[in-house]
Amino acid sequence: MEAGSAVGARSTWPPAVLNRDRDRDRARAPRRVRCRAAAAMPPSVRTVSIPFADLKERDRDLSGKIEEGLGPNGLGIISISDVPDFPALRRTLLRLAPRVANLPEDVKKELEDPDSRYNFGWSHGKEKLESGKLDTFKGSYYANPILDVPTTDDVLVSRYPSYCRPNIWPADHLPELEIAFKALGKLMLEVGLMLARHCDLYVMQHGVGQYDGESLEQTISRSRCHKGRLLYYFPRQFSAQKEGGDSVSSWCGWHTDHGSLTGLTCGLFMKNSVEVPCPDSAAGLYIRTRDNRVVKVTFGEEELAYQIGETTEILSRGRLCATPHCVQAPSSENASNVERSTFAMFMQPDWNETLNFPSEIPYHQELIPPNGALTFGEYSERLVNKYYEGKT
Repeated sequence: MEAGSAVGARSTWPPAVLNRDRDRDRARAPRRVRCRAAAAMPPSVRTVSIPFADLKERDRDLSGKIEEGLGPNGLGIISISDVPDFPALRRTLLRLAPRVANLPEDVKKELEDPDSRYNFGWSHGKEKLESGKLDTFKGSYYANPILDVPTTDDVLVSRYPSYCRPNIWPADHLPELEIAFKALGKLMLEVGLMLARHCDLYVMQHGVGQYDGESLEQTISRSRCHKGRLLYYFPRQFSAQKEGGDSVSSWCGWHTDHGSLTGLTCGLFMKNSVEVPCPDSAAGLYIRTRDNRVVKVTFGEEELAYQIGETTEILSRGRLCATPHCVQAPSSENASNVERSTFAMFMQPDWNETLNFPSEIPYHQELIPPNGALTFGEYSERLVNKYYEGKT
C-alpha cells in the first residue's frame, strides 16, 4: 500500500468558486436522481485544466493555473487535456484489470509478494479500511513501470522492499499486462515531469528557491522508485464485505499521498464486459478543502489528473499543497454488477534522496529528527510504521 495520512485542512477554499461550479453543474446535470436527494450531495468542482500543448512549452507562464489548482487555496489537483496517445493507452490497460482479477486463484497467489508488503504484484484483501476491516472491495496490481529491477544491492532490497524489489509479471497468463502497464506508466511520468517543471517555476516565483538546491523535476527524473497501481473494484455483490462507516469513502478511505506527484486516470466502468457510463453521479473522487469541507472533483475521461503529495508540499514550504481525498462507490439501483478500473502513477523521490523538512510545515513532526533531515526511504519507513504498525 502506498502509505498516506489524512491531514487537517489549513486555508480557505473561496466560496465563490464552489458556488459557481455547483450552480453550473446543477444546471447541466440530468434531473433523474434515484438514490439520494441532490441537496444532500457535496458540491461538484471541475479541476483546473491545462492543455498539453501549453504544458510542453517549458518557458510558458502557467503560474496562474498552477496557483489556482495546486497553490495554497487550490484543491491540490490539476488535469492535463489532449495528451497524445493517452486515451488509447488508458483504455487498453484499464480493460485488462478485470482479466487480472479473474485469473485463477493459484496464479494470483504466485503473483503476490508478501516480502514487499504486497507493494509488487497482485494484492487483494491485505489493506485495511477506516473501520479496521480488511478491504475486499478492490484488488491492485503494483509495479515499477520504469525499472523492472531498481537495484541489485541486496542490502537495499532488504531495507526498502516496497521500492527495491523486482517487478512480477504474469508472463505466461497475461503477457499483454506488462506492455500496457509500462506504456501508460511511462507516458504519465513524462507528462508529470513537464508539470513538475512548471511547478518549479511557480514555486521559485514565490521565493522558495530550488527546494534546498534540487527542483521537483530533477528529483522525480532521477528517482528509481516510481510505482504504478492498477486498481480493480469488484462488482458489489461479488464482495464478501459489507459497507459501513463513512459512505463517502466507501471505495477508498481518506488519505493524503505522501510522495511527490500522483498521476490519475478517470475510472472505467464495465458491466457484463461492456463499457458503461458511471452508474451514479455521486460516485467518484472527493477532496477535503482547506476549511474542512468535502467536494466532489471531476475531470474528463480523456484527461490526465495530477495530485500533489505531502513531500512536495513540505519541500515547497507550502506553496504546493497536498489534500486529503477518498473515492465513493456508486450506490444507485443501476450499480449492480458494475465493475470499475483505474490507474495511479506514484512519482516520488529516490529512496536515497535526502529531504530537509522545514519546521513550519507541521506534517509528521514527531517522525523528523532534530536536524530535520531524512532520506525518502527512511521517511516512508517511519510513515508505514506509524500508520500500519502503530509505532513512531
